[in-house]
Amino acid sequence: MATETWSARAGAAPAASAPVGRRLLAPKRAHSLVEHLEWYGDLAEAGPGLLAEIERSGLRGKGGARFPTATKLAAVASRRRAVVVANGSEGEPSSLKDAVLMTRAPHLVLDGATLAAEIVGAREVIVVIKRGSPAQPILERAITERESYGYDSVLIRVVSGPCRYVAGEETAIVNWLNGGDAKPAFVPPRPFERGVDGRPTLVQNVETLCDIALIARFGSDWFRAAGTADEPGTTLVTLSGGVERPGVYEIPLGARLSDVVGMAGGECSDLSAILVGGYFGAWIPATRAAQTQLSVGALQRGGGGLGAGIIVAMPKQGFCGLADSARVARWLADENAGQCGPCVNGLDAIAGAMATLVSGDRNKRAEAKLALWVSQMKGRGACKHPDGVARFVATSIEVFSEEIQKHRQHGPCRDTPNVLMPTPRTGGWR
Repeated sequence: MATETWSARAGAAPAASAPVGRRLLAPKRAHSLVEHLEWYGDLAEAGPGLLAEIERSGLRGKGGARFPTATKLAAVASRRRAVVVANGSEGEPSSLKDAVLMTRAPHLVLDGATLAAEIVGAREVIVVIKRGSPAQPILERAITERESYGYDSVLIRVVSGPCRYVAGEETAIVNWLNGGDAKPAFVPPRPFERGVDGRPTLVQNVETLCDIALIARFGSDWFRAAGTADEPGTTLVTLSGGVERPGVYEIPLGARLSDVVGMAGGECSDLSAILVGGYFGAWIPATRAAQTQLSVGALQRGGGGLGAGIIVAMPKQGFCGLADSARVARWLADENAGQCGPCVNGLDAIAGAMATLVSGDRNKRAEAKLALWVSQMKGRGACKHPDGVARFVATSIEVFSEEIQKHRQHGPCRDTPNVLMPTPRTGGWR
């Protein structure tokens, strides 16, 4: 799996000694603390001005919700006895960015986590990863090395959690760390109010923490040299599907979707559609890729979102976008936490209707039901799972409307046996 970067916009002037084009992804693995410091430089203490600097940078969280990071930090910093949770659980099957960061630049993740702890007054950092992740031994060696140098003033530990789709949602992580199932909780209270062991808890994605470490070193002006005025900085995306070089890429926010696909050796003319935002995202016709800007605001105006930065390119040949989407819809329905009617009953019905479209919806009843059910899903449930599935399915039936018609006339396709999007077997909730 390739890992590449895209430089900041031409003419941007980073701070002295700051890495220019490769921000989050160094040109080589920086496993040791010495290698890490050689590339990124030493890390200053958080200091009273770092929170203001993060606010000036415009940094937003990279875990999916894209919430302003400074606002989240301030909410926890206003309380006492805080805990910091570095979220690297990465439940999205098509995402690899967090795993790449933790294995390639573990000290950058830990730098950001310790800085966040200083800002909110926490003495404990918990790094949560997916069970079986190759990042665990790398992170643990990095923590041991930092301890031997006396590099951190906080206690850091790594824990591995369940491999379920919604287990990485912040309230699900808190539930699991408190000894329960890794299932989302009804809110309030939110984790910043009462989280791990009843204490105020900051749950922040590991990529966001890496950005904090870079802003602390090089400043908000350097950070804003990439991206757009409204959405500054870079973001990691995981590209897969019909591209020559699938992998994790670092791009400036605001980049054109067609350019990003081209970075990985993909040709939009060879694609039928592109999924942006992962299984909670939206399908976009490949013909619109040149007009699609990869920014939170632009995608939201079109009914989608950037999410955790997953991009899946659906080829025209050898694959059926409708069948693949139906398979993912069934997997998402089975990944529900079993706590709410919309998930338990609604998602199962939606997945069943999607399967009917694939087998041939001759009387158009399934398509009509889908339109109704999807509209009823929005804003329901303890978490955003119903919303995400509804968005994914709604754009599937819109973008693959020609496939729906073909299946209606001819039944299941027989010449496209390939599947594109992974639907892994998952375990329990603990």
